[in-house]
Amino acid sequence: MNTVTAPGLRERKKQRTRDALVRAALELFTTQGYEQTTVDEIAAAVDVSQRTFFRYFAGKEDAALAAQRLAVDHFVAALSARPAQEAPLEALRRAVQDGWDTLHEVVESVVPIELYLRMYRVIESTPVLLAAYLRSATETEEQIARLIAEREGLDVDTDPRPRVAVAVFGGVIRVTERLWSAGDDFSMEALRALTSAYLDQVGPALAADWRTA
Repeated sequence: MNTVTAPGLRERKKQRTRDALVRAALELFTTQGYEQTTVDEIAAAVDVSQRTFFRYFAGKEDAALAAQRLAVDHFVAALSARPAQEAPLEALRRAVQDGWDTLHEVVESVVPIELYLRMYRVIESTPVLLAAYLRSATETEEQIARLIAEREGLDVDTDPRPRVAVAVFGGVIRVTERLWSAGDDFSMEALRALTSAYLDQVGPALAADWRTA
């Protein structure tokens, strides 16, 4: 019988320190700004040294996007669990929708969901962070395209469909994130509703004739 070994005391302590650094970083970024926050301030908020900070993160940018990476990993796991018979775009859509049901549990293991959401506005308004976020999104799209290709029994390097499907899907997600972060309702429910509404239009937008008499 397989048994799961619980993390040792040392590993749990390291995880608590990393989580505390992420929370301190996001709190500082969202209250005083990304550029105005130093690594020393983040480390001091957790009562650790700058050297300790760099044991966990390559820099401020790495810490700033840590919570978003949790959400991405959660979505990829949800996609991997979708039934094999689902069409690619349907599997992507349902992975997002189903993932929202448990996203708060994943995120709140590290930071409050409200802090995670507020960080989106910091990312959108900070060029260096937005560039890093979009670069990471491109890497994630390639990971997802390869996962879709594997699900469909395709070679992602010879069949363009997985990358095309993921590019369309990723574009919708990016549009809804941008519109939501600039809107008045900054709740998870609003993001979920807006994303669902846009994903519902992917099929009609690609296949329908938009011209009117």
